[in-house]
Amino acid sequence: MKPSRRGFSSFRYALEGIVTSYKTQRHLRFHCVAAVIVIAAAIALSLPVRDIALLLLIIALVISLELVNTAIEAVVDLAAPEWHRLGKIAKDAAAGAVLVAAVFAIAIGVLIFYEPVMSWLGFR
Repeated sequence: MKPSRRGFSSFRYALEGIVTSYKTQRHLRFHCVAAVIVIAAAIALSLPVRDIALLLLIIALVISLELVNTAIEAVVDLAAPEWHRLGKIAKDAAAGAVLVAAVFAIAIGVLIFYEPVMSWLGFR
């Protein structure tokens, strides 16, 4: 079965959304750099596959929420270029979702990396 052109277009548009967001959103770039560092550290410390999978999942969650936050901000700005209380609520809630995911990502990272880092430093 040959894939439809429409499917490729959808994929291309999704990639364009990611690339545009990466180019325009400082926080998304920060999360991507942090993700690369975390994965490199996980590999360097020979973490178990299960731990790396959990790290990949939480990284995907944070980056996905950052993309959704970007989309919500763009839609609010388009729909209401002037300040509006409801627009502020939408933007703040979307940013809050990213913050919650990022805080829990840090907590998960600390739990996963604590023992291997302490061993690497010679404290265990």
